[in-house]
Formats: sequence, C-alpha cells, structure tokens
Amino acid sequence: MLRVTSNMMNSQLLLNLNRNARTMNDTQLQLSSGRKINKPSDDPVGITYSLRYRAELSSNEQYTKNVDSALSWLDYNDTVLGQAGDVVQRLRELTVQASTGSNPQSALDSINQEVMQLKEQLVDISNSKLNGKYIFNGEQYNTKPYDFAKGSDGTYDVSKNITTDTGQIQYIVGEGVQMPINMTGNDVFGHTGDADNIFTIINNISSSLTSGDLVGVSSQLDKIDTRVETILSSRAEIGAKTNRVELIRDRLSDLNINLTDLQAKTEDADYEGLIMQSKIQENIYNASLSVGAKIISTSLVDFIR
Repeated sequence: MLRVTSNMMNSQLLLNLNRNARTMNDTQLQLSSGRKINKPSDDPVGITYSLRYRAELSSNEQYTKNVDSALSWLDYNDTVLGQAGDVVQRLRELTVQASTGSNPQSALDSINQEVMQLKEQLVDISNSKLNGKYIFNGEQYNTKPYDFAKGSDGTYDVSKNITTDTGQIQYIVGEGVQMPINMTGNDVFGHTGDADNIFTIINNISSSLTSGDLVGVSSQLDKIDTRVETILSSRAEIGAKTNRVELIRDRLSDLNINLTDLQAKTEDADYEGLIMQSKIQENIYNASLSVGAKIISTSLVDFIR
C-alpha cells in the first residue's frame, strides 16, 4: 500500500496551483492581446492557416495596387486618345471647309495657319507623359517618341520618320494574370509609310493649302476618316481593358474581405467566452488556495499568495 507523505501532498498542491495559475495567465493574455494565438504552440494547425492568410492578404494588397495603377494608366490613355480624336475631327472640318472651292487663297492660308496649330497640338499629345513616362513609346517610356525639330515655318517638322517602341508594359493584376495596358504611337497615329499616318496627312493638307490645290486637300478626307476609325478602335480596346480591370478590382476586394474574415476567425479571441472562462479559472485558483490552506501550513500558502 502506497504511503502518502506530507511532502507528496505539498508537491501535488504546488503542481496544481501552478497549472491553474498558468491556465489563468494564458486566458488573461488572450484577453489583453485580443488574439487566441500568441505563440505557435497555442494552436499549431491554426498558426499554419494564419500565416497562409497573411501571405495571401499581402499578395492581394499588391495586386490591388497594381490594378489601381493600371486603371490610372488606362484612364489617362483614354483621355489622351479623346483629345487626339477631337484634334483630328477638327482637322477634318477644316479640310472640308477648304475643299468647297469658294475660298480665296487668303482664306486657305488662314485655314493652313490653324492646321499648323493642330499639328503642334498633335505632337504634344503624341508625347504625353504619365508619372514621368511617355505613354506611346512602349517599354522605352523614358525616351521621347515624337522628337520633332522645329521647321522653317516655326512649327514642328513632322516629315521625320518615327518608329515607336513596340514593347508591352505588363501589369500583374492577379495570380498568374498579366495585362498589357499600353498602346504604341504608331498604332494610334500611323506607321511610317502609311497613307493615313496623321502627320503625313497634315503635311499633305498643308502643302496643298499653300499651293491652292483643292483636289489635293479633298483627297485627304478618306485618309482622315480611316485614321479617325483607328483612334476610335483604340479607345474601344482601352475601354474593354478598363472594364476587365475593374472586374478584377471588384474580385480582389471580395477576396480581401473573405481572407480578412477567415484570418479573424483563426486568430481573434472570443471576448465573451474568454471573460466567462477567466472568471471560472479565477474561482478555481482561489478554491485551490483555500483547499491548500488545509493541507499545508498557513505560512507557505500565504507565501504562495
């Protein structure tokens, strides 16, 4: 038969008191930190999910930033293309006005002056920048695409052949999802040698106006219409990409809410349950001290208190 000694009773009492105090301390730590996982040993499986949710939330945050940047780029491209379309449309109006045959040379010269101003505006538009980057020169966005020198007439000499960079600027907007969001200048304003290259059209119109060649002026109308259609198609493409990026942004927003909710369920403490649990553990600990007072000397229990 096992003999229970005073030392054994004292040791068991201290063991139980320490265990109750440790349990109560863990509960109070969860209450003070607001988290039920404060160290990996609290929940080894839960900490694995928690780290996974944090990593996914971090990636999702970066994708959201990329989406916002892509939308800014697309919106700016659409604005610039709208401005280019307005200039080309005004160029068409002037071309129609000059082709009527009832204009004296002085009127044609006046029209030519406005055409020259439209040329200046188109060059400015073709060299548009967003955040210090030229939007119509592909991956060579630090290089000015339409670097025209001033001609003898005081305006840009647009007779220079221009070949813009064809590289695509890719934005990563999701897991394994990349989107090209730029348009090259040649695609918008025309390639070198194209009959409907907008700068070639301007040169031809200006030359015909200067010489009074109305047939030469009117022959540019079809080419202007072709270029207008190209600009409209470019805007439609940008609009389609914008719609897709906005859908991706909405999906990322929903995913962020879901991941945050899952993370909260894994990490966050249940205050109501913990408060009740803490009170119960406090009562158990106090009861242990009270019982211990009957087992060992009062002085030792007082020391423990």
